[in-house]
Amino acid sequence: MSCTLFISDLHLDPARPDVTRALAAFLAQNKRRCDHLYILGDLFEAWIGDDDDAAIAIEVTGLLRAFTTEGPDLYLMQGNRDFLLGAAFCDAVGAQLLPDPTVIDLYGTPTLLSHGDSLCTGDEEYQAFRKTARSAQWQAELLARSLPERRALASQLRDMSNLANSNKAEDIMDVNPEAVEKIMRDFGVSQLIHGHTHRPARHDIATGRRWVLGDWGATGWTLTATPDDIKLDSFVI
Repeated sequence: MSCTLFISDLHLDPARPDVTRALAAFLAQNKRRCDHLYILGDLFEAWIGDDDDAAIAIEVTGLLRAFTTEGPDLYLMQGNRDFLLGAAFCDAVGAQLLPDPTVIDLYGTPTLLSHGDSLCTGDEEYQAFRKTARSAQWQAELLARSLPERRALASQLRDMSNLANSNKAEDIMDVNPEAVEKIMRDFGVSQLIHGHTHRPARHDIATGRRWVLGDWGATGWTLTATPDDIKLDSFVI
């Protein structure tokens, strides 16, 4: 049966090889099963540019290319950790890079896709950084640096982010309900799928239904849509 899969927030990192192995198994299991795979951001814990020659970048490029070669369509979206992921990487793996947000026709249901970080409007400090990090000038200046410089900066930004998040209230780091309803009304959809918050769930709200994808750690999460159903499942990594 035809199906479409959604995953996000794998945060692939050399320090967590089990998650990379889980991705390899997931891709192998679903290459002949699904028609489309959407990865909605934070595939990597950090992405310093499409010219990254780190072992994990090379390994994952190979995994995704093997998946798309005579296989399903692959769609990628940038997250807050891998916002430098670009067209060159997508070309290398046979994927299409989606803007955030994007509307797709999911078996007759207009569905809005987003990483989800833009909906956490209560976190004003992060939203200010997000605006800067998405600017073409800032990214160009960053990509002009050497790979070692970018790796050092990525490590520094991760440490700063972890420290800042440890001091923030839980509700600040979740999506803002008003922002969710507004974006769904603006795009005229009754279904939203996003990641980022690491709070997998289905929410029935005034504007329709919101699906939240889970992050991959001790468990992995996938949302499976068919012409007849849509469900959120977890599996042990």
